[in-house]
Amino acid sequence: MDDRVRVLCLRHAESENVIARAAGALPLAGLTPKGRLQAAEAAQRLVPEGIARIYASTALRAQQTAEIIARTLSVDVALWPDLVEVGIGGLEGSTDPATRARTADVLRSWIVDGRLSEAVGDGEDGHAVTSRIVAALTSIAAEHGGETVAVVGHVASLTTGLSALCGIGEQVWGAPLPHAVPFAVEYDGRSWHCSSWPTLNGQRVGHVAP
Repeated sequence: MDDRVRVLCLRHAESENVIARAAGALPLAGLTPKGRLQAAEAAQRLVPEGIARIYASTALRAQQTAEIIARTLSVDVALWPDLVEVGIGGLEGSTDPATRARTADVLRSWIVDGRLSEAVGDGEDGHAVTSRIVAALTSIAAEHGGETVAVVGHVASLTTGLSALCGIGEQVWGAPLPHAVPFAVEYDGRSWHCSSWPTLNGQRVGHVAP
């Protein structure tokens, strides 16, 4: 049996919360018109990939991105709650620059420094985010041996989870995921391989066994 799984990950397309510069998980923020065009462009990129299924965060912007892609590819969308963005508790939706700065500092502490106990306000810490993203991707891979799937998630939670799975935190910090640009992550039955990152201009990144 072939255990190898190819996961084409992508951040959701441009959404209202991004334009508003609002921090947090914000599950009801939808796509902008530009975001819908970005999702359609992502769908065209994925046409030749043989996608078996699309998995998406339950956040509206991720669902809408996945649905636009799914219509082009004629595949099903499965919603996965653990793929949602990092929650920041009582600060959800804040547009205060100080909150955004704190969010960036906490994310760096997780991804670069490995200090997973940090959190924004009363929100999730890095242990919680890493655990749920790793569990989600591992469960998805377990269902698709020998296949290729797409996963639509969010910039902070995806980066946190993939950094843990592939040991690439220092390499990808400062290179945030763009909207709706798919990139391949592979599981060979034992370890995860994140060999590229869309904002690193083709530079290869490393991998480690979990």
